[in-house]
Amino acid sequence: MRFDYPFFLTMLTLVTGFVVLFHHLVLKPKQRQRALDSGQSPKPRSWVVEYSAAFFPVLLFVLLFRSFLYEPYRIPSGSMLPNLLVGDFILVNKYDYGLRLPVLDTKFFDVGEPQRGDVMVFHHPKEEGIVLIKRVIGLPGDHIAYRDKRLFINGEAMQQAPLGIFEEKGALEFNGMLPPQERMEHLGEVDHRILVQGDIRSVGAREWIVPEGQYFMMGDNRDSSIDSRVWGFAPAENIVGKAVGIWMHFRCERGLDCFDFSRIGDSIK
Repeated sequence: MRFDYPFFLTMLTLVTGFVVLFHHLVLKPKQRQRALDSGQSPKPRSWVVEYSAAFFPVLLFVLLFRSFLYEPYRIPSGSMLPNLLVGDFILVNKYDYGLRLPVLDTKFFDVGEPQRGDVMVFHHPKEEGIVLIKRVIGLPGDHIAYRDKRLFINGEAMQQAPLGIFEEKGALEFNGMLPPQERMEHLGEVDHRILVQGDIRSVGAREWIVPEGQYFMMGDNRDSSIDSRVWGFAPAENIVGKAVGIWMHFRCERGLDCFDFSRIGDSIK
């Protein structure tokens, strides 16, 4: 069973808020009246009310901030190399694609839509409780083709320029394989780096037409990413937000330095 943090945070905020409100509107007036009738001082608030009053403003702030402004997310795999490393902690912009209700994820205020080249966080379309991060490749109505490790969108080839061999720090991601080739891909108006594995053969040409209200997503580490080529399209209602920046990098294993302060503040392109 996966821990549903948004649900837990929402419920905790509602419970503490209810306790504070109920005490203020119902219990406090009754206690004050009883104190006046008896001529004694009002009883002090119970520990439940005290803790609720202390935590409710903090919980409400965190709930509103992560629901409507920014939500933190940790990169769990190397599917977005070379742009995002395992252990990067990123900020996800929650309002660029419209405001959504906490827990229900229902959009109630439209701001904008994902654009080709955006790095987007979204719920897995087929596996409940899993959150993914990939790049938006195809918009609704687009014809997508992938052959010989190159993208074709609506019949136009996305240009690539070689950048040399990529060697990730510690070579943790490529044990047993040749280091991948790094390329600069021109995806419409967005230029971004990708990796392709020279010793892995392409499975052959594949083509897709993106349905309305859905998006075609791919990882930048093209030969090490399980994405729309495997599980299909990402529905608009599954969107969490747009990945915009790195606020910390922490990965403490196999002799790596735990913190990489050089990545803090980097924007995500």
